[in-house]
Amino acid sequence: MKLIIKVTLASALSLATAYGALAAEFTKGTVKKVDTKAKKVTLIHEELKDLDMPAMTMVFRVQDDALLEKLTEGATVEFVAERVNGKLTVTQVK
Repeated sequence: MKLIIKVTLASALSLATAYGALAAEFTKGTVKKVDTKAKKVTLIHEELKDLDMPAMTMVFRVQDDALLEKLTEGATVEFVAERVNGKLTVTQVK
């Protein structure tokens, strides 16, 4: 019986750890400029904790055209930025 409890507990912990690694943290920002041809957006953003970056204004790539369409100059957004092929890229927007 103890073995079953230990296996179940270990499985639950590994799932929780895997989920935590996948859970992206959203950051608040304001869209300063959108360059649809270059697939880039300039954002004035709060600290990017996942990337260990302070608050600043910077340019990000946007690979997904659907995300790019959601971004309009002056809009306040929450976004996730990640390193994709070595480039800072917006991967989610809400």
